[in-house]
Amino acid sequence: MRRKIFPIIIAAIGILSFFEGDFGDYIVFLMLVVGFWLIYRGFKGRKIRPQQKEELPFLTKEKEAYYKKLGMSEREIELFRETMNLSKQQVLQLQQNIQKNAKLKAIDLRHETLKAAKALFKELVKDPKRLPEASQFLYTHLPNIVDLTDNYVEINGHEVKSKEVYGKLEESAQIIDQMADLIVKDYQQFVAEDLEDMDVEISIAKKNLDQDPDLTTK
Repeated sequence: MRRKIFPIIIAAIGILSFFEGDFGDYIVFLMLVVGFWLIYRGFKGRKIRPQQKEELPFLTKEKEAYYKKLGMSEREIELFRETMNLSKQQVLQLQQNIQKNAKLKAIDLRHETLKAAKALFKELVKDPKRLPEASQFLYTHLPNIVDLTDNYVEINGHEVKSKEVYGKLEESAQIIDQMADLIVKDYQQFVAEDLEDMDVEISIAKKNLDQDPDLTTK
């Protein structure tokens, strides 16, 4: 409504100025109004848009019951779901970035970074109470490698690249390689206890086999 009234007011002032013989003053007035309007539009256009956040998936009764069975409070459930939702978006973004660039694909193949990130995500889904144990992965390593690969893909996409740009890309690739290794270590550390339990079970099984020769494999 305000947008419609504003030009009517300007036109009315113009008509009055014409009949009063002050048309020159009206031109000055109009230029000032247009100037202020352009400044206003400039500041309005510079507003930073908030990052779009994907809505949380619907929480089923079964999932809610599972979380509560684990002893999680309402706040813990909310925090877990928000964290995992963001991490899922980041893993998908990392996957897109890797698929776009041969150098990033090579780094991923060398470390199996994406595989480790997805595996750690699945482990957290199975055991939400262990969320704090993956804090380095969730809040530092994963966001950092996503940002680094975002920038790498963007800069590498420039048609004209100087020697300095190629140098920055190489430096960035080295850092991405190090971050990729850290993510794999995050996963290995997270499942280390499971591996230790498996070692114990294997050791017990071997002892049982030694005690009962009939069960030994030939």
